[in-house]
Amino acid sequence: MTGEESAAGDGAAEDIEYGIDDRPPLGESTVLGIQHYLTMVGANIAVPLILAGAMGMPGDVAARFIGTFFVVSGIATLAQTTFGNRYPIVQGAPFSMLAPALAIVAVVTAGDVGAGGDWQAALVQLQGAIIVAATVQVAMGYFGLVGKLRRFLSPVVIAPTIALIGLALFDAPQITTTDQSWLLLGLTLGLILLFSQYLDVKHKAFRLYPVILAIGIAWAVAATLSSTGTIADGHPGYVPLGEVTDASLLMPIYPFQWGAPEVTTAFVVGMFAGVLASIVESIGDYYAVANLTGSAAPGERRINHGIGMEGLMNVFSGIMGTSGSTSYSENVGAIGLTGVASRYVVQIGAVVMLVFGFVGYFGQLVATIPDPIVGGLFVAMFAQIVAVGIANLRYVDLDSSRNAFVIGFALFVGLAVPAYMGNFESTLEFRDAVALEATFAPLLEAGIVADTAVQGWLEGAVIAVVDTVFIIGSTGMAVGGLAALVLDNTIPGSREERGLAEWNRIAEDDGEFTPFWDRWTDDEADAASKRSD
Repeated sequence: MTGEESAAGDGAAEDIEYGIDDRPPLGESTVLGIQHYLTMVGANIAVPLILAGAMGMPGDVAARFIGTFFVVSGIATLAQTTFGNRYPIVQGAPFSMLAPALAIVAVVTAGDVGAGGDWQAALVQLQGAIIVAATVQVAMGYFGLVGKLRRFLSPVVIAPTIALIGLALFDAPQITTTDQSWLLLGLTLGLILLFSQYLDVKHKAFRLYPVILAIGIAWAVAATLSSTGTIADGHPGYVPLGEVTDASLLMPIYPFQWGAPEVTTAFVVGMFAGVLASIVESIGDYYAVANLTGSAAPGERRINHGIGMEGLMNVFSGIMGTSGSTSYSENVGAIGLTGVASRYVVQIGAVVMLVFGFVGYFGQLVATIPDPIVGGLFVAMFAQIVAVGIANLRYVDLDSSRNAFVIGFALFVGLAVPAYMGNFESTLEFRDAVALEATFAPLLEAGIVADTAVQGWLEGAVIAVVDTVFIIGSTGMAVGGLAALVLDNTIPGSREERGLAEWNRIAEDDGEFTPFWDRWTDDEADAASKRSD
């Protein structure tokens, strides 16, 4: 990093206890790594639980399903931090790909596709859609298509995109459910604030471990109240300790464990819309991590390798039988709360989660963390992400009316459009709302489209477009980011006004990011040179 780049990131770097390349002692790194994973555990469990419920999956299979998500998360995190963009971001189950996954499950379980309508038939269709859609993502990344977008990304685009990562999750069910334990949520949030904001200067442990301390204390309180009968089964804060001892010690997790993948074109198109939404969110995460750690903004090469690796890990997740993998915004918020941005720490945590994914006791123990505790954690982390997004506005001219309009519009539609899409439980309901059959009926009656093959192709194309609109429209950061991208690059404005001049000054040169194979060949060459000497 150049001197100018270091100066640009001093404000963020001052709050970082361990930088990206730092390697804390192994014991400390293990605890810190587990803490990083605990910040995303709610979401990484919520996705398989939602899918398992939609498929009618048996309880014993669901436990193995959750374990598979942790195994995939561990391997994907190791791959991304070692071979991909090398940012300290945990990889996990994406909500952006949940909408198309649920649509696939709904169609298959209704018996409309394939030989059967059970959970296994739905899973093999889901696997096939992810593998094919992710293969396109791999090509987009490693052929440099995604990185080309960087030249169109100014702080006016990035700021609302990052902010919407947090804002779009303000209504997560762990926070806003009507059946909420506000005392338990408040206890968790209060402890996180106490340790990370008030007591962080008193002792290093409060600064480094606010999340794991808060979750541990809140869970112990909930478990005690549950075991003494103070709160009963059915209460949102109830901890079912008996379910932990009933779990299997080890769970067999292996490729194609649910069967060979099956590919249906319509499902692939729908899943690719989810992949596109995931790409937008991931780019926002990359910029957020660079901002938090005081690093230069990610270059084109780093973005390409990050998205390419996410595509590879999505293919891997399909092979293992889960619903995808992407960068986790929760982990980005954890960096801001704890000041721990060490790649080594995240890698150690990934190894721990990978091993624990095979242990039934662990998965079941993690699943006992009540939603109110997860909700308290979400409030603290998502607020941190919103602040990181807003911080990018320091590079732009905020007296500019065009900038104010673009930013305000992007934030508004990024909240409003997903709220509208929330009226529909799936893409199937959305198709009914736009009346696809009524659209085609006049064409068929008038004989304008007479050929049966053409009718099928046209209907399939329109369905794909409608599904894509629904999936992207359901993802706040995708809606807001795309709106800001179009407006910022079409409404006249100078480079200084848009923040591009300052942005490019502090941006990372592509030469500063070295892919793994280049580092490996350089190391081999250095070793050979030393042997020859």
